[in-house]
Amino acid sequence: MIDAHLHLDQYTAEEIDRFIEQWRNAGIEGVVAVSKDLASSYRTLELKQQYPDFVYAAVGHHPEQPPPDESDANELLALIECEREQISAVGEVGLPHYSLDKWGTDLLEKQRALLAAFIREAKKLDLPLALHAVHDKVQPVLDMLLSDKIERAHFHWLKADSQTLQEVFDSGYSLSLTPEVCYRERDKEVARLAPLEQMMIETDGPWPFSGPFEGIPTTPMFLKDVVRKIAELKNCPETKIMEQTVKNTKKIYGER
Repeated sequence: MIDAHLHLDQYTAEEIDRFIEQWRNAGIEGVVAVSKDLASSYRTLELKQQYPDFVYAAVGHHPEQPPPDESDANELLALIECEREQISAVGEVGLPHYSLDKWGTDLLEKQRALLAAFIREAKKLDLPLALHAVHDKVQPVLDMLLSDKIERAHFHWLKADSQTLQEVFDSGYSLSLTPEVCYRERDKEVARLAPLEQMMIETDGPWPFSGPFEGIPTTPMFLKDVVRKIAELKNCPETKIMEQTVKNTKKIYGER
């Protein structure tokens, strides 16, 4: 199994070495480590150097926080070019949804411009995009991808109406399911609708979950539960889910 979306840099240095050994022993063969800002991107690249055969490094700026100033934005874009051989994706990038009430609509336009720059960079360097786009922000992000003829994009923790979901699938883009699929009907419905050939699994760790995961620190150890539930919803063997999601993740992010 591969965790297709994880904030590895948000675990403590003391935890990471111990966790990675534990995860490997549990059948986790890698994680896509996304970044939330410039400092996070540098830390993710450090972790890539420490664990080169386990970490897929993604560099980007999370859209739910204020955009970087011009200097940091330029440094991020330059970092992607400079470290192209160590980077598997541009991410986490996208458009804000949850923070608009806090930061105002001005944030949306600034993040839209930043996303456009990240899309251009990804296309130029032939890198996939690890995307944060939910609810009514899926369609505008999808429109941007199609306008730039982007071939590889991953909508993490995808939340949208059924028509928009189908547009994402028809466009050939990928999605990933989180532990919420084990207890939330909305996510179960996404699992039922999504083509298995475009599906990945993730935890978004260390983000906390509810349901059977209430109070348990989030790690890729949750992936077995995700696989079990998807297998039930898709009415197919767990081994098929594991094999296909690994194949799909490597198709998007390549080999380490």
